[in-house]
Amino acid sequence: MAVTHSVVLYDPTETSAEVKAAAGFLAAYSGRTREAYTLDLRQFYGWCANHALGLFEVKRTHIELYARELEELGRAPATIGQSTVAGFYRYAAEEGVIEHSPAVHVRRPRLDYESHAVGLDRNELGAFLVAAGLSSARDHALCSLLALNGLRISEALSADIDRLGLERGHRTLVVHRKGGKTVTIPLAPRTARAVDLAVGERFDGPIFLGHNGERMTRDAAARVVRRLARAAGISKRIGPHSLRHSFITAALDAGVPLRDVQEAASHADPRTTMRYDRARQSLDRHATYIVATFVAGSSRGDTAGCR
Repeated sequence: MAVTHSVVLYDPTETSAEVKAAAGFLAAYSGRTREAYTLDLRQFYGWCANHALGLFEVKRTHIELYARELEELGRAPATIGQSTVAGFYRYAAEEGVIEHSPAVHVRRPRLDYESHAVGLDRNELGAFLVAAGLSSARDHALCSLLALNGLRISEALSADIDRLGLERGHRTLVVHRKGGKTVTIPLAPRTARAVDLAVGERFDGPIFLGHNGERMTRDAAARVVRRLARAAGISKRIGPHSLRHSFITAALDAGVPLRDVQEAASHADPRTTMRYDRARQSLDRHATYIVATFVAGSSRGDTAGCR
């Protein structure tokens, strides 16, 4: 069937069922997540147009073909496996726009469940926070939220002064997390002190300001992290996400239960947290030690019984 699409999603002036469904799906997201999903839908929409397909004429085989083409273009399997396309069709089916999603039984590529992000070990993280403490209160507070609370950079930079509070003896901050969730997090004493110094005499507005007096940007935050890493003698190429990665691995190394780490990191899927656990490359918990001790105990018992 020929297709006569005159636009590429997403154009809010369009009134077609396809565009209305796309608008409804995207309405559940905001910020960079929404931008990324919009870009994904535009790309898929263009692919469908090039193959003379309407969005609601797509079959499972078409989506699989699209995914394989993305792989050939070098797109990461995780990007395809957790496809925006599948989410869009699931939404359309739930809303009754289509009878069922063509993406339900799509074969997805094997995902690499090991995180390859660059993080800091315990000593490096300690040195980094010492360098942050010797910098400005703003830099110290920002890095403390990233490294000691595991916030995403977008969550830290969107934090406002009027969301600071006190709850059952805990200094707290209300943050807007990925997926539209709003949560209250506790602040460690050193973090709370740094935030107080960063805020100063201000009563509202962003906690973190740039040199122009406006809300601090992601690029400015990344420059702060790189500068403090150099000051701490760390040669790794790290950014704000490296501090979140370091928080998660430090929590796991400290013995925090996986479920609690998942909640602190706001991971919807426990497998995401487990990726960091696998990436720690920690040898001290390997099963070989437990098995060796277990067998040795049995051997000693047998030896004692033979005397």
